[in-house]
Amino acid sequence: MSAKKLRWGIVSTAKIATEKVIPGLLRSRRCEVLGIASRDLDRAQATAKRLGIARAYGSYEALLADTEIDVIYNPLPNHLHVPVTLQAAAAGKHVLCEKPIGLDAADAAKLRDIGDKVQVLEAFMVRFHPQWLRSRELVEQGTVGPVQAIQVYFSYFNADPANIRNKRDIGGGAALDIGCYPIVVARFIFKAEPERVIALIDRDPGSGVDRLTSGLLDFGQGRRLDFTVGTQSVPYQRAQIIGSKGRIEIQIPFNAPQAATTLVFRDDGSKLDGSAVVTETIAACDQYALEGDAFVEMILGERPRAYGIEDAIQNMRILDALFRSEESGRWEKP
Repeated sequence: MSAKKLRWGIVSTAKIATEKVIPGLLRSRRCEVLGIASRDLDRAQATAKRLGIARAYGSYEALLADTEIDVIYNPLPNHLHVPVTLQAAAAGKHVLCEKPIGLDAADAAKLRDIGDKVQVLEAFMVRFHPQWLRSRELVEQGTVGPVQAIQVYFSYFNADPANIRNKRDIGGGAALDIGCYPIVVARFIFKAEPERVIALIDRDPGSGVDRLTSGLLDFGQGRRLDFTVGTQSVPYQRAQIIGSKGRIEIQIPFNAPQAATTLVFRDDGSKLDGSAVVTETIAACDQYALEGDAFVEMILGERPRAYGIEDAIQNMRILDALFRSEESGRWEKP
């Protein structure tokens, strides 16, 4: 496999970019972060200096016009994911776009027209973390028996009305921000799609965003995902994969510490006090670095082109069905 690197441009100085993704890309083998853009040139220059990035731009358009940039990372607010990704594609750039890919499936479907011109990957870094790859391997080996249920809880506290996550018109709320994670990992583990879904949602009386969302997804053959995500709850996250012979628990399933070890627990259920749990330590890694390297390898044809636009649209269909269920009070088909 070649050692060729691709040159990245970062569209915006968003927190997820500057604190998570850019540090990960800087640790990667195949990514060179060449430039960063902001609508405020001073901010772009200050961020570039702090992170050791060579080029700063005072507009997104200036970055997209740079012919030396190969790949764009788009961490803009949700309502700008599709339009800026389309602009990047028109400029011949591949795009790693932050999740969710759009506001709904119809929004995401606008990306279909660029699928044969450039590659677009929705930024679910968890699919590249060894703790999730190992968990899926254990499932495939029959360690826990046939998987019956995946249970996920994921929450944080953010009640700031000025925060983009609390603005309903631009795609705020728990389901779009973090509810997409349980859905994608259940699809990843089951290697299947849900046949029907039902939701229970509590909304903030001021902003109208969903602040506590629970979903039950029926994958058929006795398999289900049940999850709860919250944006005004105590910070916490856990994922459980439960089968007929055992269970797997991922300690920090989504915000895994960067460049640090993580833990996966296996339990055969023989001791209800947890004393039978076997702990696997996953070697230190950075899931954002692994994601960046994987995307470069997809672009260069060095690994199969996985998780493209259709996969992203499907995840949005499932989220759409959960919102329809909120209104109907019934099971809905994605």
